[in-house]
Amino acid sequence: AVAVENCTDDVHGLRKSYLPPLYGMIFSVGFPGNIIAICVYTFKMRPWKSSTIIMFNLACTDLLYLSSLPFLIHYYANGEHWVFGDFMCKFIRFGFHFNLYSSILFLTCFSIFRYIAIVHPIQSFSVRKKAWAVAACVASWVISLLAMGPLNFLFTSTMEENKSLCLDLTSSENVDVIRWYNWFLTGLAFYLPLITVTLCYTVIIYTLATGPHTQNPYKQKARRLAFFLLVVFYVCFLPFHIFRVVRIELRLYRVSCDIENHIHAAYILSRPLAALNTCGNLLLYAIISDNFQQAVQSLLRCKLS
Repeated sequence: AVAVENCTDDVHGLRKSYLPPLYGMIFSVGFPGNIIAICVYTFKMRPWKSSTIIMFNLACTDLLYLSSLPFLIHYYANGEHWVFGDFMCKFIRFGFHFNLYSSILFLTCFSIFRYIAIVHPIQSFSVRKKAWAVAACVASWVISLLAMGPLNFLFTSTMEENKSLCLDLTSSENVDVIRWYNWFLTGLAFYLPLITVTLCYTVIIYTLATGPHTQNPYKQKARRLAFFLLVVFYVCFLPFHIFRVVRIELRLYRVSCDIENHIHAAYILSRPLAALNTCGNLLLYAIISDNFQQAVQSLLRCKLS
């Protein structure tokens, strides 16, 4: 029993020293950045194209996601003592997951639109209509809401050693239900988008590299964008989902304290990577549209003057 206590304390220390500063840095870059992005899309980018509609929704969900971070920063910096009440515990944990998966779905929609525009340019004229982008965004919000519904019943806040804990999905009670729900969530809301995005960008990169005028600046930029989005999916989202599955699976089997500790630590290290995507998306807006960079400069000039 002593060994188990020691190993949980190790991880507790890592959460306290690692999560608040990293979440703090991500919040301080991502929050103002996404506010500027939303202002640019709202006031400076006219008329909207289908890609603009998707990017605007992505910036909104990223901003909502980032607004849950100060609560989590306070919680982990405060030695995991939740002071905001049971409702806020569920609300913040729900928002954190809901907006993470909305972000993944919007990036997937964007990838499908890019695939059609580059690989099937003739058919893309009908798909580029704004109604398709609006429908894709509405579907993404609805799917996220339905997929996250069970979370309200799975998150638990509990008292331990005179501290109110706000447990995340991997630490909550009722492991059997969480396990099946986690497999469903990871498969449907992450691995399916991951396969879709990987196939889209593999074909896009191949198409751009084999056709005529491969050194054309537009094609080079489109290739860079494809590589960038693949990196976002594989670096930001994949480690988080792998270690979350392994962490929940290990709760059902008796493993040595050492293995449990290493997996739990890896899961903790992967969590800010998923949040880092909100900063990566800021680069995405700038890469997609040259107008976006000019619009940011003109918006900042307006503010300064």
